[in-house]
Amino acid sequence: MKFMQQTRVDITSWSRNIKLFFLANILYQLGTGTFSLLYNLYIQNLGYDDSMNGRIVSIQSLATALMFVPIGLLGDRVSRKKLLIIGALFSGLFFVGRSLMVSEGTLLTFAVFSGLFGAVFQVLSIPYLAQNATKHERLRMFSYFSSAMLASQVLGNIGGGIIADLLQTLGLSRLVSLQFVLVMGSIMTLSTFVPLLLLKETKIQEEVPVIHSDEIPEPPKAVAQPTAAQDYRFIAKFVLTNLLIGFGSGLVVPYLNLYFTNRFSVSLSAMSILISLGQIMTIFSLLMGTLLASKVGNVRAVVIFQLLSLPFLLLTGFTNLLWIASISFLFRQALMNSANPIQSTVMIDRVSSKRQGLANSLMQTAFMMGWATMGPVQSYLVITYGSYYGYAYTFSITGALYVTSSLLYFLMLREKRPARIATLEA
Repeated sequence: MKFMQQTRVDITSWSRNIKLFFLANILYQLGTGTFSLLYNLYIQNLGYDDSMNGRIVSIQSLATALMFVPIGLLGDRVSRKKLLIIGALFSGLFFVGRSLMVSEGTLLTFAVFSGLFGAVFQVLSIPYLAQNATKHERLRMFSYFSSAMLASQVLGNIGGGIIADLLQTLGLSRLVSLQFVLVMGSIMTLSTFVPLLLLKETKIQEEVPVIHSDEIPEPPKAVAQPTAAQDYRFIAKFVLTNLLIGFGSGLVVPYLNLYFTNRFSVSLSAMSILISLGQIMTIFSLLMGTLLASKVGNVRAVVIFQLLSLPFLLLTGFTNLLWIASISFLFRQALMNSANPIQSTVMIDRVSSKRQGLANSLMQTAFMMGWATMGPVQSYLVITYGSYYGYAYTFSITGALYVTSSLLYFLMLREKRPARIATLEA
């Protein structure tokens, strides 16, 4: 009850810009959640093999990754509001095109363009929220933002799968039902630009980063304005760890729906509900993650969540029982994604405001490069070794990459213990 009361107080205290941006985020995630869950099944139903899905994921991810840095730099210098409007508008339009195209050339072309414009929302969301919030609001706000994002994806996932199955029971073919739902999701993504139009322009305020690190032992240095070189050193550490996570994620996450349908032959509705349950569990763990971070520190909380997810990741990859795969998937999903808003807080707090857009764009670029390069690897392993060993290998490689990333993250970014932090801040 106390937690719910605090949540209500937090939300009512937000500015009009933040509330409108949350609405825009909900619409965007409803649309992309519906679209992303069913799109590779649509490609499969057009008659293409798994390698085509791998090429589409790779080329879209590469296009997105190439845009991250230019958008981050541009977002630090011009209106983030205008860039967000352009990104939402053209993302929705190209999603509509992807829902209707059938030839290989057009599918790949539209994947590139939707990847280019989809990068805008991914890069600028966190810096825009930070621009409109105070430092003490950010960790909880980022958790709420991630929770709202996942809740919207849940609705999009469940709704898309159920509607597609329902349309088939009414006599539509599987392909046409998938097309209908994909267009519906694309229109929701397109509608995102409406609340974005209502945002008021705000200036980027220069801030002094708060750094709790063993690299800066004296309190006076912790409040000094960092140089560009110090910012870039911190950014490089974030980028390296995110690159490893991206490689691991790119082997597994884009293909989870194919994993469940190929290995266990589940229906669209069952698959969408299962993946949505993973998002629901993540929502609760995101909200609770702030409590762990307050006790052990942000960096330690990130590492704890990531390492706890590993046994469930491996269990998902090696089991032949649907109920075990389902439960282990749910826990892996919740634990791994719980670290995301905490990582965003670490990044925003440790990098000066005039380079936050660049920092977020480089982190997103590193992550997306994993998705861009691992698509062909994933499809090769599954095609070569089948639906059991192929996925077992991909999940195992992902686990090794996650462990490496977590250890590097802790060693390079570890904080002083909470008690010592409190002393310094006092």
